[in-house]
Amino acid sequence: MSTFRSIVFSSVIAGFIVGLVVTAVQQFGTVPLILRAEVYEKAATHKHEAAAPPQAILVHDHADHDHGAEAWEPRDGLERNVYTAGANILTAIGFALLLCGFVAVRSGATGEQMSWHEGLMWGLAGFAVFTIAPGLGLPPELPGVPTAPLLSRQIWWVTAVLATAAGLGLIVFRRSVPAAIAGVVLIMLPHLIGAPELEHVETNVPSSLSHQFVVAVTLTSLVFWSLLGSLTSAAFAYFDRQGPSQGSSARG
Repeated sequence: MSTFRSIVFSSVIAGFIVGLVVTAVQQFGTVPLILRAEVYEKAATHKHEAAAPPQAILVHDHADHDHGAEAWEPRDGLERNVYTAGANILTAIGFALLLCGFVAVRSGATGEQMSWHEGLMWGLAGFAVFTIAPGLGLPPELPGVPTAPLLSRQIWWVTAVLATAAGLGLIVFRRSVPAAIAGVVLIMLPHLIGAPELEHVETNVPSSLSHQFVVAVTLTSLVFWSLLGSLTSAAFAYFDRQGPSQGSSARG
């Protein structure tokens, strides 16, 4: 029970801190780029409506009205930032629980607490698995940039993540030449198959803006995983040490 409590407490604390930090970083990195891209997206929509016949505009406006009645989104400003922070915190807590599970297994197997340096390495591994590997085939896209069908992109993304995680596991834990070769093949396989993409993409969003967005998302993710690995391992080590000491005090 003490190990389970350590996992939960350390995940919640680390996830809360990382979620808030990432939200602040996004305000200076990705958010301004998204807002700029939305300007281009709205301009393209207005241009399309101006070029369409009146009958098509009426039908389009009616469809937009019905869609807007069903789809809700937070208002710009404080409300949007609050929901963004909440989503970031929940995401960070979820990944922290995953990391804490590995930290707990490793600590139980070796009998030693994992340092924050080791936690940082686990965080960087998560960065490679969840950001670098899928991002090579499916880079983050701004609003207004057409993409391949969602389901096919999701399938490829999950495949790339699982293959990269399995490949890194073979390379790091098996420590043999055949396992390393198999790991490299697994990591490369999704990229050899190729990510789903459109044959022709038309957008008025500048390519330079898309490039800046990819860089901003990647750096933000690096901050996310580096902090998450370090803080999660440090918090787990702290709470795990407190458990036995509290138990000894209670028996005394």
